[in-house]
Amino acid sequence: MASPLPVGDQDVAAREHVRAVTRAAGSSFYWGMRILPEQRRDAMFAVYAFCREVDDIADGDDPPDTKRAHLDRWRRDIDKLYTDDGPETAPHVLRALARAISLYNLDKEDFLEIVAGMEMDTDTSMIVPDCKRLQLYCDRVAGAVGLLSIKIFGVSDASARTFALRLGTALQLTNILRDLKDDARMGRLYLPREQFDFHGVPIRTPNEMIAHPKLSEICASVAERARQKFTEADALLAHTDARALKPAIVMMMNYRRILDRLIARRWQNLDDDAGLSRPEKLWITLRYGVM
Repeated sequence: MASPLPVGDQDVAAREHVRAVTRAAGSSFYWGMRILPEQRRDAMFAVYAFCREVDDIADGDDPPDTKRAHLDRWRRDIDKLYTDDGPETAPHVLRALARAISLYNLDKEDFLEIVAGMEMDTDTSMIVPDCKRLQLYCDRVAGAVGLLSIKIFGVSDASARTFALRLGTALQLTNILRDLKDDARMGRLYLPREQFDFHGVPIRTPNEMIAHPKLSEICASVAERARQKFTEADALLAHTDARALKPAIVMMMNYRRILDRLIARRWQNLDDDAGLSRPEKLWITLRYGVM
């Protein structure tokens, strides 16, 4: 267990900031992390706030070159967190990250992989990517988060690392299947090119492609892959410290329910909200995180 570090006024402000960012999102991530002891929970909130920052850059309205410049600044900031002296004064998210890195020996490369994943969103390569590129994207924007998370949870054996990567793919594929319309509005479509080729769907604009009659069949194939990754992640729990991974299990069960809901609706109305209600999230948290 990591030893406590002294907490100054700037640390308190940083902690409160990342708590507020995560709480405001109201996501399945927040519910999963609530069951952690305070120090580990705040470290996870710092990771989430960092992800929110770089994701907002990728999703913003700036030109691609400007987005890449902002993301490159984050690369430099992350590098600075791993110097001997570290930042004496820094924005709240960086200060909270510095504390998490010190407590849990988090790997710099995982943070840089997340930034690289967000950078993939700044060009056209994520409009109907091939399967190999889609997997790389999932590993970067979700798998790397999982690898950071398991170190904060206190488990990082080989099975736990594989669990993090498998679950990351399942979560990200579910996000993709849930957010088709929102992504299309931003000119993105993450469904794999091979599926469009297999079903004879021509490559057009994202908005045109999500309106194609074959969309439900394409999504069903991607959903099956997500289900497979959930199953693989679940099987790995028998080979690692499943109790330490309870926050991740809560997230897994939240997202499995979302995926099941999407499959049942067959992507007939992309405006339907497949998200879970607060009572559903609370029940899953109690069932898989506490009991």
